[in-house]
Amino acid sequence: MLPLISIKDFSVSFAGQNVIEQINVDITPNKITAIVGESGSGKSITSLSLMKLLPNTAKVLGNAFFSEDGNTAIDLLQLSNKQIAEVRGNKISMIFQEPMTSLNPIITCGVQVYEMIIQHQKLTKKEAKQQVIQLFDQVELPSPELMYNKYPHEISGGQKQRVMIAMALSCKPSLLIADEPTTALDVRVQKGIITLLKKLQEQYKMAILFISHDLALVKEIADYIIVMQQGKIIEQGPSNEVFQNPKELYTKALLACRPTTSDKGKKLLTVQDFISSEINVDRNVSISEIDYNHEVLSVKNLNVHYSKAPSIFSKKRTIFKAVNDVSFKIYNKEIVGLVGESGCGKTTLGRAILQLIPSTSGSIHFEGKALNELKGNDLKLARKEFQIVFQDPFGSLNPRMSIGNAIAEPMKLYNKDFGKKELGEKVNEILQKVALPESSFSKYPFQFSGGQRQRICIARALAVNPSFFVFDESVSALDVSVQAQILNLIQELKAASDFTALFISHDLGVVHYLCDRILVMKAGEIVEEGTAQDVFFNPKHPYTKDLLAAQPGITEIVA
Repeated sequence: MLPLISIKDFSVSFAGQNVIEQINVDITPNKITAIVGESGSGKSITSLSLMKLLPNTAKVLGNAFFSEDGNTAIDLLQLSNKQIAEVRGNKISMIFQEPMTSLNPIITCGVQVYEMIIQHQKLTKKEAKQQVIQLFDQVELPSPELMYNKYPHEISGGQKQRVMIAMALSCKPSLLIADEPTTALDVRVQKGIITLLKKLQEQYKMAILFISHDLALVKEIADYIIVMQQGKIIEQGPSNEVFQNPKELYTKALLACRPTTSDKGKKLLTVQDFISSEINVDRNVSISEIDYNHEVLSVKNLNVHYSKAPSIFSKKRTIFKAVNDVSFKIYNKEIVGLVGESGCGKTTLGRAILQLIPSTSGSIHFEGKALNELKGNDLKLARKEFQIVFQDPFGSLNPRMSIGNAIAEPMKLYNKDFGKKELGEKVNEILQKVALPESSFSKYPFQFSGGQRQRICIARALAVNPSFFVFDESVSALDVSVQAQILNLIQELKAASDFTALFISHDLGVVHYLCDRILVMKAGEIVEEGTAQDVFFNPKHPYTKDLLAAQPGITEIVA
């Protein structure tokens, strides 16, 4: 019996440069096959090739045989545009990484799935709409009839991903390609999507090609694992074999890069450490002793409320409590983690502290100064002491400004006496601190990887030598190895300059590794607070236990 997909001697190149080199792999019917590797390893290009979605500039060699019945096969790469259009969405469907950009913002969710059904199936309009509502129910969307008429901006990230899954399943495909479908989603939402995919795979008896950079996540869903590095398959095998007895250094590195409970207080291992055989060097990091007599930040009874205007459904104004009566303190040289799901108020709280958005009531004291009472030049001068590193490094940088100028800009704002030469020297010093070469000075954001761009954002935040940082989901969308590099960098900078920080994340594993204390936030309120060890190993609140239970690889802690 033939495999569902058989990829033979497959290569892809752009402008003469190979990005995929001579790979051979089979995808088995009714099983979940995972492709794992870092960004740029060729995972997505391989999957896009199966549906002929690569640009015309791509040179594709080899074969990708598709056999729906197990007896006869067609070569997907040789199909005409008309022939492949019959396969896409009908026999092979795809869920993309970012549902917000994959869905049309001006068409309701239901109509987008309806259009897919009408295109490939001979159903009446009434039958097609009813099938959409049934699909919405199967993917566990709340109130499927109401969801049909909602636009993408009216639903959460997890719900948008469920709409994408419903669309992909609408024609009952033989193969579902899921390209990083849970990246940047909260752990509980991520857990829900993974559980749903596994349930639907068994229900529809289809194959899934699951693409991810997170081996801990893949372990929970895959039957077979393919590990890719720099366009090549370096290891593949049944899931249990790959996890219990990985043969290649790269696979071992991917498994080791994610923070574990034993890594706290140590430098995280990276892929490069394994390649250079530096895994047995001293990994202990210098830890600054927290000064509990020095209160850096004090937040008391802070509220950030928004008033919603009357609508056709209600004539009354309603109040949305984004941050509700929050109080906590952060002491000198301490890193405090703030965890919770999207929409719980984490980012709003962080931005309110930095005076980027106004608070409704309450007080914020930084080094004894009431921040929410400062205005004009006084606030500008105070801002020199606190900086923020955002989640999306590419969106945080001006694409038209060179890296050197981006880092120099805040320095010029606070010190107008800097000469051009002195400014250049100081920028190069900061680039060195974040392990970027001096040649980065004249380059632009698009010339760097995601991890390098995040280093640039940290360098820009360091430019004015602040004493307090807010890291807002600054490692959540990075590959595990790049994430390890950034976390190591934060540890090194902390040891060198003794700064204080609020680290915002939905990943309790990362927060436990990096932070001294943890605040758990739900629906605008702090529901649990304690040392990193206590919150991680002895959670008190049911919500904290739910977050831990949803975290890939650490479910045994709350078992």
